Amino acid sequence: MKLGKRRGDLRLIVELFALANLAFLALDIYLAHSMNAFRHAAEWIPFVFSLAASVALLVGLVAQRPRVGHRIGLVVGWAAVLVGVAGMIFHLDSHFFEARTIKSLVYTAPFVAPLAYTGIGLLLILNRTTDASSEDWARWVLVLALGGFVGNFGLSLADHAQNGFFDWREWLAVIFAAIGIGFLVTATFLQPSLRFIQWCAGVMLAEIVIAIIGFVLHARANLHGPSASMFDNFVFGAPVFAPLLFANLALLALIGLWALSRMVSACSGMERSADHQGRAGRTRTSSLP
Repeated sequence: MKLGKRRGDLRLIVELFALANLAFLALDIYLAHSMNAFRHAAEWIPFVFSLAASVALLVGLVAQRPRVGHRIGLVVGWAAVLVGVAGMIFHLDSHFFEARTIKSLVYTAPFVAPLAYTGIGLLLILNRTTDASSEDWARWVLVLALGGFVGNFGLSLADHAQNGFFDWREWLAVIFAAIGIGFLVTATFLQPSLRFIQWCAGVMLAEIVIAIIGFVLHARANLHGPSASMFDNFVFGAPVFAPLLFANLALLALIGLWALSRMVSACSGMERSADHQGRAGRTRTSSLP
């Protein structure tokens, strides 16, 4: 595969990943903000933005001129960063800044959740400002996945603390988020071997399994909820889509690991070739009279 084609494939995969996430966030936001019936008008902003940004990115993907898609993505990316940061501030301001206690942090609106927009925005910006065939691109993708796992660790801890970890299986989310953080820190900031990258990919596949298990457990709890209204059970019950964040972040990490593994394999191949040539040169030299 030519390097240019590989670079284009990676960019397209990341672009589709960002588009799918923005579109899905519209549904997630609708359920989350339905809890208080969108009491504040500002709560409609992420919902409307998700729909508008998804359409804009789709237009950019099918645009005949690449420059159009490039500019649309940059605008959507920076707007997503702003929406995410503003949402985090609004969530914290809802209760935490008044009491400033661990309890208020646990029972306030999930302050880390809006940063999903910031992460998607940074991913879109990265996809347009860094060469996808470079090591920097792969490592920045891993940095964003790592940041997501750190946020997911906080969310898992705070959300399940609301019921005092009533079910022991709720600890699985916290444990696997911590495991994901550990492996991604090593893969991102050190010089991992190809074997370690493969182990890290295996851990990410395990995160996807945990996501599916969590989704089933949350959905089953809501299906047997106390309300006669199924919609109310899903709005006020366990956040049914929250566990899928593990799978989402794992997929992003797998993209970065795949790109990084190609570079590690190429470097290993060049080192073996250089070593072979060196041994061959020494052999020829020693055979001279």
